[in-house]
Amino acid sequence: MQQLAAHRSNRSSASELDWGIILILILFMIIGLGSLYLAIANGGTGTSPIRAVIMQFLYWVVGVGFIVFLVRFDASQLWRLAPIAYGIGIILLILVLFLYNRGIAAETGAKSWIAFGPISFQPSEVVKPAFILMLSKIVANHNRLFPTHTNQSDWVLIGKMIACFMPIGILIGAQNDLGTLLVFMAILGGVLLVSGVTWQILGPLITVAVTVGSTLIFLVTSSFGRTILGGLGFQAYQFARIDAWLHPGQDTSNTGYQTYQNLKAIGSGQLWGSGWGNLKVFVPVRESDMIFSVVGETFGFVGGTFLILLYAALIYLMVKATFKARNAFYAYIATGVVMMLLFHVFENVGMSIGILPLTGIPLPFISQGGSSLLSNLIGVGLILSIGYQQQSDTFNESTGFSI
Repeated sequence: MQQLAAHRSNRSSASELDWGIILILILFMIIGLGSLYLAIANGGTGTSPIRAVIMQFLYWVVGVGFIVFLVRFDASQLWRLAPIAYGIGIILLILVLFLYNRGIAAETGAKSWIAFGPISFQPSEVVKPAFILMLSKIVANHNRLFPTHTNQSDWVLIGKMIACFMPIGILIGAQNDLGTLLVFMAILGGVLLVSGVTWQILGPLITVAVTVGSTLIFLVTSSFGRTILGGLGFQAYQFARIDAWLHPGQDTSNTGYQTYQNLKAIGSGQLWGSGWGNLKVFVPVRESDMIFSVVGETFGFVGGTFLILLYAALIYLMVKATFKARNAFYAYIATGVVMMLLFHVFENVGMSIGILPLTGIPLPFISQGGSSLLSNLIGVGLILSIGYQQQSDTFNESTGFSI
């Protein structure tokens, strides 16, 4: 009888898997592998397109393995895993400062890659889910201890969240990887918005953030401001990316070449695209950050819109999972994952169509790169575990949750 009950319980849990998310992942895999093949077969790196597709597919297999593994974790297990994953992430971010790939650093300006033979690994990517878990635990635990929000308790919560972010922020800042740092800031901001902090505090914080952002834009667009930012650690290649964004047609031989060619490729696709295998515009390294240009040129405005709608559907299903969560810890995890993916899509598509500067942010599930793909699939695994486990929201002093 116990085995029968367990079987029924497992069957009931499996029925809670969000098959809509799984279907979207399958479509992303097909689009991503096809786009990668086209990008490399039409002027990409010297790697064989077949080999690149096989390697990316193997990362998909590993990522799906992570999903299967993570959906078996209930809330209490994730609760205990959070500080372990966070600690390992901090260690990896320290190690990369000493073991970073010198060749990639010379090419990109960022010391964020470790190379093992032909395989490159970006620790900051896999630290994102660990940060989401730890941040969610901090917020959920604080709100358990202080169920009534006051200005004093809210400031304490904000201090705890900043303390969780600062080690990662400092270490990624030392890697000169501004794009990745912005992703972590987006995750922090998203979880903060749903943490329960009152608008008496959030309002001024948002005002300060907008003011700082406006000031930063002024500084990066003026020679006086760039002198100041240069003294604070901003690199010349970062200013060059800003110039390429503001004036893509002025310098088409150096930094602005990639941006200019990318815009030309997307524009050449027009409404329906040039068709499979008919890429005519050369875009440097388009298989990674600029892979949206492959979709735009091959399938045109219709194909690009379809891909964006797929992302919108994925975000919608994830937001539904946030509201479905029966405990606050799960809700904060879902929010962090949603913000991570949303920022990636917004920034990558934005820079591809020229409304945002280049930041080296990959397009989730589509761009070449195992580290980013695994990070995103781990995030999806955390989301799927919400429906699969269906835990209650009752806390326990020793474990964090009563199961």
